[in-house]
Amino acid sequence: MITPKNLLIVRTDRIGDVVLSLPLAGIIKKHYPECRITFLLREYTLPLALNNPFIDEVIVLKENNGKVLLNDNIHLVSKNKYDSVIVVSPSFIITLLIFLCRIKNRIGTGYRWYSFFFNRKIYEHRKYGEKHELEFNVDLLAPFGINESINYENVKFNFYPGEAGKAVIRKTFEENKIPSNKPVIIIHPGSGGSAVDWPVNKFKQLIKSILDELDVSILLTGSKSEISLCEELRVSEKIKNFAGKFDLAELIALIDTCDIFISNSTGPIHIAAALGKYTIGFYPKIPACSPKRWGPYTKRRVVFTPSIECFGCTRKQCEMLNCMDSIKTEDVMAEIKKEYKTISKYGELNA
Repeated sequence: MITPKNLLIVRTDRIGDVVLSLPLAGIIKKHYPECRITFLLREYTLPLALNNPFIDEVIVLKENNGKVLLNDNIHLVSKNKYDSVIVVSPSFIITLLIFLCRIKNRIGTGYRWYSFFFNRKIYEHRKYGEKHELEFNVDLLAPFGINESINYENVKFNFYPGEAGKAVIRKTFEENKIPSNKPVIIIHPGSGGSAVDWPVNKFKQLIKSILDELDVSILLTGSKSEISLCEELRVSEKIKNFAGKFDLAELIALIDTCDIFISNSTGPIHIAAALGKYTIGFYPKIPACSPKRWGPYTKRRVVFTPSIECFGCTRKQCEMLNCMDSIKTEDVMAEIKKEYKTISKYGELNA
């Protein structure tokens, strides 16, 4: 069994992936409180780890136009003299980098052709989606003698928005006259291609129903490439389109203001879940991107999947059959109404 003293956790992929790795820090500190924990991330995901009390340092992967700078990163990592490393998101270049840094205990999957670079291998296939990504991540702690049973009740992300981001959002709310006495619903209709999405026309139907039946503020979020998508859903002047407006730190602070977060399978839904927000997600049945593996990891969630019965689901089949269209707007609206009623400070729904 390894006793980590100076540990590096590598997660150099996307927003949701990083969020679902954050609980590792708290779990490790529970068993090894003196262990120093560093996360290696890409620059754009840096804000996700900055305010975690169990992460001692965050370092940023050195890249040039998306290309990993091998020698620069070897210098960056080697100077910190880590005794152990967990490569949560393996790729050949990252795994080679870690090997060349000569870290003593190198933990990673045993199922890649370059897995010989690891000397502590974990044999689990994630692509079949047999359990949640967060649970797969926790299993990587086995070489340290850690065998935690993680679930919706005991998970702790220790995830908080920064003060600078909160200041920007307070100013934005003032400038846009977003009232403080109404619940806020954020709708994030894009997914960056990570999954098969709920159709735009269904989002539009849902937004119209919310406007007709509830007294809320509706905010639309997305990347710069999703500005036009969100604008298509802005069926009323009451709706604010914030797509492309905020950096990640500011987006985290914005999500922290909402009461309900609605989206397809994408990174921001994991931010919402980690912040304890009520989340509604739309997921295909494809094993590799199903809610079993990628759903928001929280008890405050409702997940919708296609009602179509299909077998051996693939992305091509899902898109061809238009499976996601089988999720009914009225079913989603019913769940929104239930949560709206539980927000006691806003009172009961108007009859």
